[in-house]
This record gives sequence, structure tokens and C-alpha cells, in this order.
Amino acid sequence: MEQGYALEISRQGVEVAIMVMLPLLAVSLFIGLLVSVLQAVTSVQETTLTFVPKLIGVAVMLTFMGNWMLMQIISYTHVCFQRIAEVGR
Repeated sequence: MEQGYALEISRQGVEVAIMVMLPLLAVSLFIGLLVSVLQAVTSVQETTLTFVPKLIGVAVMLTFMGNWMLMQIISYTHVCFQRIAEVGR
């Protein structure tokens, strides 16, 4: 296997991982920012207060985007298996 071939598969893997995780991370960041601003305004400094809204937000995103995320991972896996079969020839 050539080095370029392995690097291309690795690059695609990192790209898929970033693309799949970005919506969850963005929602978690946005909710964390909103809760932090709310805590600063109300002077309530409870550290566990940010956990539940982030958990709910991530669960909602997984509900709506989970199918798309799974399809991205499955298509990348198919590409990997196709390339493995090409190397075996």
C-alpha cells in the first residue's frame, strides 16, 4: 500500500469524524454559553446546572441528526472496505 493511499483514507476518516461530531459540539457549546450568561446575570454559580441542559440538547440533536450521522459513518466504512478489497487484488 502506498503512503498516499493510507494518508487519503486517514484524511477522509478525520473529515468524517469532524463532520459527524460538529453539530453535537456546536449545540453543547451554544447551550453552555447561554447557561453561563444566565449564571452571570443571576449570580447563581452552580457547576452542575450546565450539565442537564447540555445533555438534553445533545439528545435532541442525536434524535434529529442521528440518522444522517450514521449514514455518514456507514458510507465511510463502505469506502474503507472497498479500498481494502482493491489492495487484496
